[in-house]
Amino acid sequence: MAVSRRRLIGSLAAGSALAAVAPTDLVSALRGTAYAASPPGDVVGKVSVGYQGWFSCPGDGAPIGGWWHWSRDRFQPPSPANTTIVSWPDMREYARGYTTAYPPLGNGQPARLFSSYDEQTVDTHFRWMREHGCDTAALQRFNPFGDEGPTRDAMTVKVRGAAERHGRKFYVMYDVTGWTAMQSQIKEDWLNRMSAHTASPAYARQNGRPVVCVWGFGFNDDGRPFAPAACLDVVNWFKARGCYVIGGVPTYWRQGVNDSRPGFSEVYHAFHMLSPWMVGRTGTLDGLDWFHTNVNVPDLADCAAHGIDYQPCVMPGDLSAGHRRHGDFYWRHLYNMTRLGAQGLYVSMFDEFNEGNQIAKTSETQATTPAGAGIRALDEDGVACSADYYLRITADGGRMFKGQLALTPVRPTPPVVDGPPAPGADLAAGRPASASSQNGAFAAGNAVDTDPNSYWESTNGAFPQWWQVDLGAAHAVNRVVLALPNGWEARTQTLTVQGSTDGATFRTLAGPAGVRFDPATGNTATLTVPASTARHVRVTVTGNTAWPAAQLARVGVYAAAGTDLARGRPVAESSHVQTYGCANAVDGDAHSYWESAGNAFPQWISVDLGASIPIGRIVLRLPPAAAWQRRTQTLAVEVSPDGAAWRTLVAPAGRVFDPATGNQVTLTVAATPARHVRVHVSGNTGWPGAQLSALEVHAA
Repeated sequence: MAVSRRRLIGSLAAGSALAAVAPTDLVSALRGTAYAASPPGDVVGKVSVGYQGWFSCPGDGAPIGGWWHWSRDRFQPPSPANTTIVSWPDMREYARGYTTAYPPLGNGQPARLFSSYDEQTVDTHFRWMREHGCDTAALQRFNPFGDEGPTRDAMTVKVRGAAERHGRKFYVMYDVTGWTAMQSQIKEDWLNRMSAHTASPAYARQNGRPVVCVWGFGFNDDGRPFAPAACLDVVNWFKARGCYVIGGVPTYWRQGVNDSRPGFSEVYHAFHMLSPWMVGRTGTLDGLDWFHTNVNVPDLADCAAHGIDYQPCVMPGDLSAGHRRHGDFYWRHLYNMTRLGAQGLYVSMFDEFNEGNQIAKTSETQATTPAGAGIRALDEDGVACSADYYLRITADGGRMFKGQLALTPVRPTPPVVDGPPAPGADLAAGRPASASSQNGAFAAGNAVDTDPNSYWESTNGAFPQWWQVDLGAAHAVNRVVLALPNGWEARTQTLTVQGSTDGATFRTLAGPAGVRFDPATGNTATLTVPASTARHVRVTVTGNTAWPAAQLARVGVYAAAGTDLARGRPVAESSHVQTYGCANAVDGDAHSYWESAGNAFPQWISVDLGASIPIGRIVLRLPPAAAWQRRTQTLAVEVSPDGAAWRTLVAPAGRVFDPATGNQVTLTVAATPARHVRVHVSGNTGWPGAQLSALEVHAA
């Protein structure tokens, strides 16, 4: 078959990309995935995150009891004088918080912390992983024969359940620090407790084998005094039982100096994958570059020579020490390890609030941090950052690592997402994209980038194929625009467009039908669909008259006018009961709802629009079902630029929610700039608590 224009464009694009790669990385770039000892699996080609899951609070039911990992003295509540943490979590999405002895937050609310032992906490964390491209969680497991053993066992069950629910993978990562009888007890623990979890479809496998990691062999400190022979025995024992074994090893493992004791070369080379530690090794961009050149490059070469996969540690930086540089430090680390050609990435850590290197949602400002406690928030260097910022960087870094985003040293992730897209904006632009397959470098992300000549192409000769984008929140989608590069010859692709609110259950929005792409009309096709609530949009292609594959250079997704600015934004609440949390009021589902604690008025719910936007209309709803009889809720609306200083926008008054008129209340106001909108409810004639199925905010 003659080379078509799309082949020529692809070759030129590939040449440009290689020209930008540094000479020291050129060999790695050319080799690509062929450089790996193993094919893609649940750790090779994936983003793994270290998951501690070790926070407990009195009253959460954990066997260990007390403020485990929050306090130095776990039987006393955490306070500035009794603490083990240096960062403060963003608490808005946790169903339950536990009041500490810290001073109140800057906004006057009590200083509360979460418990990892609460099922909802683990579920929330794994939902964040799913939403931000964290493929696999490495569940930390310290000596389980001490007093923390029963709690660790229970946490494994909770992590397994959350991983199964959210389509994530997990594996056991043993930390041998301080584990005197490790050599025999680690085997006993695996046989009698942990190996049973490999039956889960969520348990990580690589090369068809269940993954297990042992962290700590060879470190030059008193906490890990094990001799090489004992360590080698453990590695070989796991391998003999069919496991794929990862070694969490010292930074200088290859040379046997500094943090690595000499004499461990045989141990290190016995692992299937090596993951050298990096936390605390540097806090500067120059330091990361130095490690890339002088440590990571020769590390990878050594691993390749011995048939070992390489999974370097990447880290966001210690927030308490000012290392983060509003995301530039983390991005440089992700960029360096991607251009290196690493086989996998290990993010340290997901929930490590003790050392300040967590990527989980973190307090944005001093308004949501204990006042006067000396704990830095994400805006510590003067740059405002949203609570989910480091999760969003992880998502973009993962896309770059997987070839779904062009390799770039320039961080593409903004510290704050400026609210929802403006009316008429392309909701798919720059959003995470995936596909059933890809041909070479023609990745799914090409269809949502800014280059009209880059494109996604599926595996050839294997219809049907699909392409999908996650819009980040549910929107009332009413138009989808598809395009191919301008200069391509005309063709017709037979396709179907579907939408989903959860990424699992899809419904058809358009097609199946033949869609014509003609250079005379810009190789663009616009599909108008009935306004449908969707967060995930999928295009399935079953035929192409010009090439034996699915091809898309651009997929644009647009919402109906009157976009709800609050949809999918961060929310907070005074309280809620059961599963009726505040997120239900901004999820786009008319039947889910927020309900506060009963018989405890007043109550409130607030939403952060992400930026100051002139608002002109607030719409409040209850579920439309007839079972929701007519009721009056007494409520007021307040606004704030920073979430701390509030002013009344709508005075308290009784508002009637009547199923005869859609169970909704519309409040029209003079154009008022606001970032935070809060609804105060002081009474309800139909139920002894505040209730809202939707809190909508619309621009003036």
